[in-house]
Parts: sequence; C-alpha cells; structure tokens
Amino acid sequence: MAAWHPRPEDMHRVFEEQNPWHRGACVPTILAPPVERPLAQHMWRAVLARESRRFQLILGPRRVGKTTVMYQTVRHLLDAGLAPHRIWWLRLDHPLLLRESLDDLARAVIRTSGATVADPAVLLMDEIVYAKDWDLWLKTFYDDLWPVRVLATSSATAALRDRHLESGVGRWSDQYLAPYLFTEYLDLAGVPADLPTGQHLAETLAHLPRHLPEAAAVERLRRRFLLVGGFPELLVTMPVDDLDNRDQMLRSQQVLRGDAVERAIYKDIPQSLGVDNPMMLERLLYVLASQIAGVLSPASICGELGGLSQPTFDRYLSYLERAFLVFTLNNYSGKETSVQRRGRKLYFLDGAIRNAALQRGLAPLDQPDELGLLIENLVAASLHSLAVHSGVRLFHWRDGKHEVDLVLDHPQAPLAFEVGMSADHSRKGLIKLVERYPRFAGRAYLISPRATVMAPGEHPSGIGTIPLDTFLIAVGRQGEAAMMQRLPTVDQ
Repeated sequence: MAAWHPRPEDMHRVFEEQNPWHRGACVPTILAPPVERPLAQHMWRAVLARESRRFQLILGPRRVGKTTVMYQTVRHLLDAGLAPHRIWWLRLDHPLLLRESLDDLARAVIRTSGATVADPAVLLMDEIVYAKDWDLWLKTFYDDLWPVRVLATSSATAALRDRHLESGVGRWSDQYLAPYLFTEYLDLAGVPADLPTGQHLAETLAHLPRHLPEAAAVERLRRRFLLVGGFPELLVTMPVDDLDNRDQMLRSQQVLRGDAVERAIYKDIPQSLGVDNPMMLERLLYVLASQIAGVLSPASICGELGGLSQPTFDRYLSYLERAFLVFTLNNYSGKETSVQRRGRKLYFLDGAIRNAALQRGLAPLDQPDELGLLIENLVAASLHSLAVHSGVRLFHWRDGKHEVDLVLDHPQAPLAFEVGMSADHSRKGLIKLVERYPRFAGRAYLISPRATVMAPGEHPSGIGTIPLDTFLIAVGRQGEAAMMQRLPTVDQ
C-alpha cells in the first residue's frame, strides 16, 4: 500500500498557520513576549553569521522557553531586515508534518522562498527529533551546501542518538538552555544583582562585594525560586509582590509534573529510544527523587524496584539524564586516567522537578533537612549550567569518611565547595581535599545562607566562606557570560 501524504492545500494551510509573519511581517506578542532570556538576545546573530555556517540546536528540558527563544529570534531577524518569506517555522511534531520527510520539507521551503546560497532560507524547526533521520539530513544540508540556515530545538536531547555525535561534528553547535539561573529571575523581578565577572569563576569570587543590595528581597525570592524552579512561564505568571501565594506555587508544581516529568517520560524518551516500559522509568525517577544530593547505590535501587538489573538501571538513568531531568557527578580523582564512575552523586536539573515528581507541595520549607538538600541541589544545578557553557567538568569528592560536595575542575583555577545550612558547617572535607590536592589551596569555600564573604586566606583553616545568595549571583553572571562567548557574531 502506498504511503499517504497530505494534500498540497493542507500543507499550505499548515505553513500559513505556523508562519504568521508571511502575512503581516511581524511575530505576534503572544508567541514572542518582550521579556527575553540572554540566548534570545544573541541567537539571531549566530543564524546570520556570514563565515560560520554552523547550524544551531537549542537543547533543554521542557518549559524552559526553547520555542519562545526561537520566536524571539524570528523577531530579531525581521528587525535586522531579513525578508519574511525567507524565515520558515516548522513544528515537526505536527500530525501532518510528521508524515513528510525532512528533505521534502526543506525542498518545499527552498522552492517557495526562492532561496539561494547567497540568500538562504532560515529553517526554524521545533522538536527536530520527531523528524526521521533528522541528523543525517542536517549533515546533508550542510555538506551539500543546501541554501538553508537551521535553528532547531529538542526536549529529548539530540545526544539520545549515538550517530548525532558523528553527524554533528563541525556542522552544528548545541546551545544548552537551562532553567532560569537565579540571576535571570532577579532580573525578571527587577531586583539589582550585578557584580563584575572575571575570566573564570575563581577570579570572580576573589572580588566579591561584602554585602548585597536588597539582601532581604533576594532571600525571599530565592525561597520561592526553590519551589517554583527556573521555568519562565511559571515565574512570569507569579507576581513578585505576592511571593507567598501558596495556591499558585502548588499549581506550578502540578504543571511541572504534567509537562516536565510525565511528557518527558511517556513521550520524549519513548519517541527517541523506543522504551517499552516507561512506567519503570517513572518509578526510577521517584526513587531518585527521594535520594537527591546523595551518592547512588545501584544495587539498593535495583532491589527497591523489584529486581531491576544493573545494566537496565544504567541505561534508564542515562535516559533521564539525556532528557534533562537529572544529572550525575563522578568522584574526583585528580587524574584523567582514573576518573571514577563508582560513587556517582545525583542531582536534579531543577529541584522543582523533584518536588513536582514527589508532589511535595510546600512541605520542604518546613523541613530543615529537606530544605538543605534543595539548597545544595540549587548550588549544584547552577554550577552544572556554568560547567556546560564553559566546557569545565564538575565532580564531587569522597574518600573514606571525607567528602566535598562539588569540585569545579577548571584547568587553571579549580574550585571546591561544601554547602551547609550553617556558617559553622564542618570544613574537614575541604581541608582534607586541599591537603591531598594542593592545586585547590586558596580556592576552597563553604557556601551557607548566613555566611559572610571571607577569602580563604582570612580564615585559619584556609577555607573561605560565601553567602548563598552572593554565590548564586556570581555563578549566574559567570554562566551568562560563558554562554555568550559560545555564540558567533554576525561578522564572524
């Protein structure tokens, strides 16, 4: 039986619906709101860069604003003078577009727009992983000089397919869009949070201000941020002058549970990998949620899940990582040849996802131990975002009874951090790490909500202290700067 294809008039209608600027030369505000994340402010330059033809893929969890960034990029392209008929939006999980191959869609755009190598069409493809053989077609578009530039998104990371790595080398760049950094949220709330950044985080931390302006307001916003998470749509709809609206915070968790958790497990991962037991995947996520900021014990988890084999556990954990729900940190060893996979530590990409999965509501605010774990997760997630953007690896360290929460292995300026609820939290792990690895001397810190800014050399132990909110702002600004350095300019 011959394959069914949509009628030309149906395809024309879909193209019209998905590209309103073809009719009115503008992007509706409901699709591209005025509040922009830093990536949206610069992505259009990467699309127009003359010398660098690399395609751009925006990867990240659901509800972080990937589609919004693309619509805002369209607005910037129009403002820069690009003709509307050269800009084409393709939502690839649309029922009709799912039936078409990516090359046929690209040919239709090229033919309709009159694109040439000198004046290429811009293809903006939402949820590209839904297109069959998408990576091989992008390779073909690039290598055979098709007259297109590509900007695409995926919630099920492109790395879910092994061949992505081979196809993508030199042809496209992955732009990681994490949940809001705390600094982005403060900007949204109109609370001052600027401080000078250096070439790397160690330099930034060496010049921290002693006091934050509006420290009380920053702390209140951070407590809400722990529960709502860094998801822009949810943050925008929650007024800053009503931080204690418990009903809104509970509704935000319901939305996250449905969209960020269940759709990832029951739609994104099965679509990319053909997982035939998503319920077991969901059960694993719940077990991991109860062990946030802990060192994983695969044997114990497999037993709790009713005999799940360790190879299946490792595979399912990798799926959850690649779907941007969790991440793990290896144990730091100091030697490239002996990086240890045993004793991995687990965090959620955003602690609010964990709260939503477990349906914790507002309970963590009244549970000091749980609140402490969420604060550690917030610090770890912020450093993880910086590590991804800057290409620096993040570890934890554990040796017998001594441990350090987070180790940022910058080649010239490595840093080590312990997170505690009290400024009197034990420094023994940090002291032992510095003794074992002198490269961390003068770069080890205790992070705590009530700490004061103190350089390592100012304390008898050689361990510095940084207030939690000051640290989150420093890491956030450093992460934003690192992300901008990855993007080419129009003239490059």
